[in-house]
Amino acid sequence: MAFNELDLAERLNIAREGTAYFAERLAMLSDADLSGPTLLEGWTRKHLVAHVAYNAAALCRILDWAATGIETPMYESVEQRAREIEEGATLSAGSLRKLFSERSAQLDEKWRTLPDAAWDSEVRTAQGRMVPASETAWMRNREVWLHAVDLGNGGRFEDFPEVVLDSLLDDIVAMWRRRGEGAGLILEVGDRRFVVVEDGPPVTDTVAGSLAAVVRWASGRGARGLAAGSELQPPRWL
Repeated sequence: MAFNELDLAERLNIAREGTAYFAERLAMLSDADLSGPTLLEGWTRKHLVAHVAYNAAALCRILDWAATGIETPMYESVEQRAREIEEGATLSAGSLRKLFSERSAQLDEKWRTLPDAAWDSEVRTAQGRMVPASETAWMRNREVWLHAVDLGNGGRFEDFPEVVLDSLLDDIVAMWRRRGEGAGLILEVGDRRFVVVEDGPPVTDTVAGSLAAVVRWASGRGARGLAAGSELQPPRWL
């Protein structure tokens, strides 16, 4: 079952689990550790924590849009989003931890109080897609689970709920298809399914492994645990 086929309450609860998972990884880091590198090139852990915190604030803005009908973008501009992260990375460790906690709680409160009718209201993502406000549950799940791994202190794809892994893989493959990338590539996930990235061209490459291992590779976070295809580089996702 895909993530968005679950009841909304269950989707929100999985997002809360992801937030708690990220918070656990963050709590394991000392203040000095926050200045260390992440799995994302050019970002320290301070950059990453600021990004996850401000993502919650951005989702609050489009939930306000859904509730009021007054258009409120996630970010004023790409430049504003980048500037926000850079400025957040200059905060003290204590201030940054507080920012993450407060913004996450603010988002949860918006979810709890959003009128039922507003969940179907259309809002715009930072990429320009129009989606129902209920999509914010998946948007937040993707952020907290993936970036808990990116903190680089023991977060594992194997810890993700299976429905999150399945839907991440669907997202990634859909993006590759929209870009016309991945011709001839097949993803073999355990003994459950094959994902043909592009129909038509003959199969030239196969990446095989557990669901967690294949999603790790496809999201650009390493080939550990693959049974086949570890020498291949995935197409760009985001």
